[in-house]
Amino acid sequence: MRQSPFEVKRNFIIKLGKALHKYGTPAFRLESHLRNVAETLGLNGYFLVTPTSLTFVLWAPDDTQEYNYVMRVKPGEIDLGMLARTNQLVVKVSNEEISLGEAMDALNRWEQYPAVHSPLTMLLAFAVTGGAFAMLMSANWTTILWASLLSIISFYLAYRAEHSKGINEALEPVAALLCSFIAVSIAQLEPQIDIPIVILSSIIIFIPGLSLTLGLSELAARELISGTARVMDGVMVLFKLYFGAVLGMAIGSLVWGQVDLHVVTVSDWWIKWLGVVLLSLGLTIVFKVRRKDMVWGVLSGVIAYAAAFAGSFYLGDALGPFIGAFVVGVYANLFAKLTKSPASVVLLQGIVLLVPGSKAYISLNSMVLGQSMVSIPNIGSQTFLIFMSIVAGILFANVAVPQRSSL
Repeated sequence: MRQSPFEVKRNFIIKLGKALHKYGTPAFRLESHLRNVAETLGLNGYFLVTPTSLTFVLWAPDDTQEYNYVMRVKPGEIDLGMLARTNQLVVKVSNEEISLGEAMDALNRWEQYPAVHSPLTMLLAFAVTGGAFAMLMSANWTTILWASLLSIISFYLAYRAEHSKGINEALEPVAALLCSFIAVSIAQLEPQIDIPIVILSSIIIFIPGLSLTLGLSELAARELISGTARVMDGVMVLFKLYFGAVLGMAIGSLVWGQVDLHVVTVSDWWIKWLGVVLLSLGLTIVFKVRRKDMVWGVLSGVIAYAAAFAGSFYLGDALGPFIGAFVVGVYANLFAKLTKSPASVVLLQGIVLLVPGSKAYISLNSMVLGQSMVSIPNIGSQTFLIFMSIVAGILFANVAVPQRSSL
């Protein structure tokens, strides 16, 4: 039986919404984008998106047809490559270059696509990311090396979690526990390693700094349900990681004896900048960025860090990220105008270099144990202010250079 035009349009919008949610699109961006697509197709729509549910109400302008759709979904994972491809597909539909049927076929085909990167490539990306973060923390070369090697454990567990429900449910605390226990064990042979930095660097992929920032951005956009859910999910992930790390260190100390959590740093300025480039490069793989966008993504990370570094010199460490977020937000919007791709493709990679996820973890340690892993005064209040600085910087950037696309 042939579908009516209304049914074809509504099915495409629903399929599109599910795909964009799967690729990690924030709720306020997704709702705005779906409203724009519905208007382009000649429909009225109401959309309510949260990390775990989708509610769509679509009706014809003459009120002769209406359709309600409610579905429970799993939180999406960031896939910037598929996000860019889906955006291009919508542009082609809007320009009537392809039919809705062809667009639906494309979305169905993409669901069956194999993983963009091989397991070996992802393993290298995890290792590079862990080592690069240790560089940003001014760690010595022994710490950097072991941070890279222990990041392989995080990759293995993340890879196994895709095929095991049990591991998936306990991924974060198990990864933190194993990495911390092994770090304590290594310290018996390598007394020069900085145990807290090794642990934090090896699980940095799981630290929910970006999730917390996106949640606060949603709250700032008055998306209260989705924003609250995302923030609370990020907080719980942070708690699970911290508990796993503390438990692993406790077991390690029980087996090997008490260890000295001394801080060993290096002062070479170029190590941090090398870490910025390597971390940005690793994240392009983790976020599944298209090859042609990788250079733009790495440049976004460098721009964000450089702007925040300069801003910190004049405004202080807590407000420096405001400058970084503003500059990278302007850069992302200009990138979207020039390449006709979503600004999120490069924006998220730049924001990751600014989000204080690691500082939130460190401040949690200060709150629970009364001591800090690294010497950062007033880290709790500083962490909160950095989060708000990033959100404000993004908002100001959208005013200075209006977004081309809702994505």
